[in-house]
Amino acid sequence: MSQLTMPKGFLWGSASAAYQIEGAHNIDGKGVSNWDEFVKIPGKTFKETTGEVAVDHYHRFKEDIALMAEMGLKTYRFSIAWTRIFPNGTGEVNQSGVDFYEAVIDECLKYKIEPMVTLYHWDLPQALEEAYGGWESPQAIDAYVNYATYLFNAYKGKVKYWITINEQNIFTGFGWMTAMHPPGKFNDEKTYYQVNHHVFLAHAKAVLAFKEIMPEGKIGASFAYSPSYAIDSRPENGMAKLDHDNLKSFWWMDVYAYGRYPRTALRYLEKQGVAPTITEEDSKTLHVAAQKVDFMGVNYYQTATVEYNPLDGVTPFGEMNTTGKKGTGQVTGVPGVYKNPSNPYLETTDWDWVIDPSGLRFACKEITSRYDLPIIISENGLGAFDKKTTDNKIHDDYRIAYLAAHLKELIKASDEGCEILGYCTWSFTDLLSWLNGYQKRYGFIYVDRDEEGGTLDRYKKDSYYWYKEVIETNGASLSVE
Repeated sequence: MSQLTMPKGFLWGSASAAYQIEGAHNIDGKGVSNWDEFVKIPGKTFKETTGEVAVDHYHRFKEDIALMAEMGLKTYRFSIAWTRIFPNGTGEVNQSGVDFYEAVIDECLKYKIEPMVTLYHWDLPQALEEAYGGWESPQAIDAYVNYATYLFNAYKGKVKYWITINEQNIFTGFGWMTAMHPPGKFNDEKTYYQVNHHVFLAHAKAVLAFKEIMPEGKIGASFAYSPSYAIDSRPENGMAKLDHDNLKSFWWMDVYAYGRYPRTALRYLEKQGVAPTITEEDSKTLHVAAQKVDFMGVNYYQTATVEYNPLDGVTPFGEMNTTGKKGTGQVTGVPGVYKNPSNPYLETTDWDWVIDPSGLRFACKEITSRYDLPIIISENGLGAFDKKTTDNKIHDDYRIAYLAAHLKELIKASDEGCEILGYCTWSFTDLLSWLNGYQKRYGFIYVDRDEEGGTLDRYKKDSYYWYKEVIETNGASLSVE
């Protein structure tokens, strides 16, 4: 057999998010975001870390993009901070913010790097939170569409690939169910599902607006997808897996791709009294927009194992590992439906995330079979405790092994018929890992900073040179047969 590669024109990329890399939190007219406020609450982040400086990409983007170009990156996925464009969420435009992102886009284009823009990566303008509870109000839908439409017009002709929403399932779950993200509410299940419905409508209306402005462009959402396995072949565990998938994955993916909720999951939520209010007009909007979505964006990190959870079993509110001390994460689930025990056949990261390269191939094949949509892997990567040597080297062979194993499975998925447009590692530089501070490193570029600060100097890790060769050979260097 001959060596396999990705198709010609494949977008080898890397990714970031505004709050996690930019810093410059209060200059050049930027408004206050919900994350700017949330991190001030004691105990919410590792060692009280914030994104006020982050890794200072705002002032160093030319240096960072030059490093991307040297690597040979074909696409760079980054998010726009809503508060740099509309400091108050709506109203007056901040031209400095518009100019900043145009400069980032132009710098990418200068090096023939395809800019891939995420409109919303969790940083909601605080003004909208204070005015009407942010996403809890349908007013947020119009504010988001106004913001999105402005950017479509501003960068038309320069940006082809757009992502509407990043990991809707994560920011809503952590925001309204476990209090780990803004607005920090706990077990507000009814609001949680209504918030998701509002976000779906914002996504859908943005897609419809986009296709009026840029019919030749490509748009979709990025979903944090963890395919699942039943823990064994007992029927109750197979049923638990089915219910888990409908409630944890297809609840979002079916709306993006079909414009409707999974029927049995909706019925379950209706019986629990927590289903969202859905109008006939809402259903029509979601359905029409789904026909115009161009790809399914997938942030893949791990798979889930599913087992039936008795009524007196574990709840969704177990402790999450944010310290990197392996084995401190707790099993969670929904009483009477499912729970997610550890997989005895797989290793985990220091943060208790399962390492399952074959799960990426599984995800692509399942999406292809269920939705028949092109796929963009918008995030995949390994968070680890990287160390810099005295001669400024970073030997992250474990990251190379992790990414190589996942890419081999991605190439196999492509060969098996999945249409995969691009693959973005998380992340290009080290960055602020939301709740985990700066100790959890993901990048090809080591940034000299920790929870106390640092020089912010950039250093290439071993993985930087490895990924450069992967890109140069279009994956042939991985020797997949």
